[in-house]
Amino acid sequence: MTDFKTELAEKGILIYTNKGVSMLPLLRQDKDILVIKAKTDGFQVNDAVLFIRSNGQYILHRIRKVLPNNKYYIIGDNCTAGETVSEAQIIGILTEIRRNKKSIKTTDFGYKLYVAYVPVRRFFLVHIRFGIGILRKIYHKLK
Repeated sequence: MTDFKTELAEKGILIYTNKGVSMLPLLRQDKDILVIKAKTDGFQVNDAVLFIRSNGQYILHRIRKVLPNNKYYIIGDNCTAGETVSEAQIIGILTEIRRNKKSIKTTDFGYKLYVAYVPVRRFFLVHIRFGIGILRKIYHKLK
């Protein structure tokens, strides 16, 4: 069995199902098939990229900010905290999602509309989680 980096280097494309919930609601664990193309240059804000963490873990998250020195601030659609990665860690870019025998390309209008909605969703996630934390503290003090 080859790893993702080798697969992309040899074939230029990687097709797999994801694990985890960090890209919900867009990507559903073990249900959606992802098509990743080999690394290109000049990634942009909102590109969903596959990168390798220093511990060897493969992660697919979205670029939120392009930083100086070929670095990117990356965060999952269902996450409230992100991380900075170097361009050297990025090995591919999401180009298509296959779901229920349908293809969703990252160039499709519906996909672009979803991507525009992600920051709004994250805003509410952060504030709801913050509010729940405050309510828990109040509850435990009153208890």
